[in-house]
Amino acid sequence: MSLKMKELPTSERPREKFKQSGFQKLSDIDLLSLLLRTGSKDLSVRDLATNLLLEIGSLNELSNTSLERLSKIKGVGEVKAITLISALELGKRAMMSEKIDRKRIHNAKDLFEVFSCELMSLSQEHFVAVFLNNKNEIIKAKTIFIGSANRSVVHPRDIYKEAIKYSAVKLMCLHNHPSGDPTPSVEDTAFTSRLIEAGNLLQIPLLDHIIIGHNSYYSFYDHVMK
Repeated sequence: MSLKMKELPTSERPREKFKQSGFQKLSDIDLLSLLLRTGSKDLSVRDLATNLLLEIGSLNELSNTSLERLSKIKGVGEVKAITLISALELGKRAMMSEKIDRKRIHNAKDLFEVFSCELMSLSQEHFVAVFLNNKNEIIKAKTIFIGSANRSVVHPRDIYKEAIKYSAVKLMCLHNHPSGDPTPSVEDTAFTSRLIEAGNLLQIPLLDHIIIGHNSYYSFYDHVMK
């Protein structure tokens, strides 16, 4: 029979461990226990956290698990699922904000290094526009569209409306291929051509459009735009 949280030695309780040693000493199970707060009728919060991690597989997988799937895990439910997803999303945003704050982008490799970790593991296609100042520093990076597993729909006007909003003078774009293969489709190539035309017309040039695959990327500048 598993121990209830209050039956654990004080030194093993997540809150007390945090107070004494900080988050660095907490395991993944400890952190999940703090977020879940309570267990269920049959499980202590620690057992629930353990089962949850075993069910999902890893923290990386957990960050990409849908609300529907997470809610159906025994003992979790919708409220706990929303709490977990919100905490993980907040962590992602904090990390991304730190990485892109006035980050200077010189080429496709720089863009890939900043965004690859966030986009590579996604099961849906995400299209991100990166707005730059005259020093090639990131003013803002914004997800313009989230599509299905194999298709996205985005229009140049949606991107350039945001570019004008943030007073960008240059633009770079990227999206992921959930298949892991960064090879551009016919639609990708045609869309990039329309972006170039719109950028030239508005005098906010498109510097590059890259496609992120599994540990790899395709740069339209390197292959087409030079």
